[in-house]
Amino acid sequence: MYLHGTTSVNKKGHLELGGIDAVDLASKYGTPLYVYDVALIRERARGFKQTFDKENVKAQVAYASKAFSTIAMVQLAEEEGLSLDVVSGGELYTAMAAGFPVERIHFHGNNKSREELEMALEHGIGCIVVDNFYELDLLKTICAEKNANIKILLRVTPGIEAHTHDYILTGQEDSKFGFDLQNGQAETALKDALQDNYLEVLGLHCHIGSQIFDPAGFLLATEKIFVKMAAWKQAFNFEAKVLNLGGGFGIRYTKEDEPIQPSQYVEEIIAEVKKWVNHYSMNMPEIWIEPGRSLVGDAGITLYRIGSQKDVPGVRKYLAVDGGMSDNIRPALYQAKYEAVLANKPLAAVKETVSVAGKCCESGDMLIWDLPLPEAGQEDILAVFCTGAYGYSMANNYNRLPRPAVVFVENGEARLVVKRETYEDLVRLDLSLK
Repeated sequence: MYLHGTTSVNKKGHLELGGIDAVDLASKYGTPLYVYDVALIRERARGFKQTFDKENVKAQVAYASKAFSTIAMVQLAEEEGLSLDVVSGGELYTAMAAGFPVERIHFHGNNKSREELEMALEHGIGCIVVDNFYELDLLKTICAEKNANIKILLRVTPGIEAHTHDYILTGQEDSKFGFDLQNGQAETALKDALQDNYLEVLGLHCHIGSQIFDPAGFLLATEKIFVKMAAWKQAFNFEAKVLNLGGGFGIRYTKEDEPIQPSQYVEEIIAEVKKWVNHYSMNMPEIWIEPGRSLVGDAGITLYRIGSQKDVPGVRKYLAVDGGMSDNIRPALYQAKYEAVLANKPLAAVKETVSVAGKCCESGDMLIWDLPLPEAGQEDILAVFCTGAYGYSMANNYNRLPRPAVVFVENGEARLVVKRETYEDLVRLDLSLK
């Protein structure tokens, strides 16, 4: 059994998270329940930041809040000295409600509305990552109307797509995001932005993929961007003050995954940037990165209570839990894989192979196929590992299921940071015909 962070097995033989018995957590807060190991989040954040500090490189490590956005999580990011990525008015509002420093907020997104851009300008956030010509024109218009200045990055697509151990080099990346680096779009956007009186172009941004274990894709993207920046230095006397190389750093979901340490990504990225800075005689840019999943993914565990069972002789055995695609839609969306144990007997001998079904009225609501477990019965607590990213943030009310509570655990203390939804919450915005 592979245990993440502070997870252990206590004297009762129960799974323990942050020094607290998982069975006790399920009993006190109910199930399904998202539990976050705060110490592991802090460790991962410091792993990224301290490497930049050690290398004496100016940088920002921005938490990609789309992975898991709540007031408490945003405040935790601030405690660790992180910056913050938001991709919607709702995420920006959450950041403001959390009291996050506005100068460290970066606003992403491929279709920002006028209202969202006005909100960002009103609060004076640190940077807007401009994604396309529509947004560039809209932002210029709003800034002129409000006589407001704003710092921007231009998001470029360098023609590289990276996932896990593989990366793909293409002449022109097919993506809904960013200005293409190869076909002239990025250069046109840069020239336009540099001529505007209200926009300060800090530099460039790119994001090449997700769940990446091999830094090679980041290094190749860096090379391709510097080739263009060298040309732009000659043509426009432009040097990027900031180079944002995005996120996508991989984590371990199952034994097949082999992630590297945060420090290794950072060390190789720094070395590559320095190489091209020296090669083209440029000033060293500030390096920004955007970890999301790699900060919170394996810090999260979801606890479920087992209910019904179904044996299909000669085929499989189903165990149903009291959650499913309403609290973790990733398996249904793209066949994401997870590992799990029984929290009340994690070290018991494996007796059977089961498939874990959710309670939604969908045949596709399956959380884990073919999971080896001890003999499991009703009221046993199933702990699914590595659900900290895109679990709560993609949770939904399908079948009118209330969304689960969220608890932070650290040093033997548990803190409720998101209340469990009630049935009353489900109908709170409904309007009656009577």
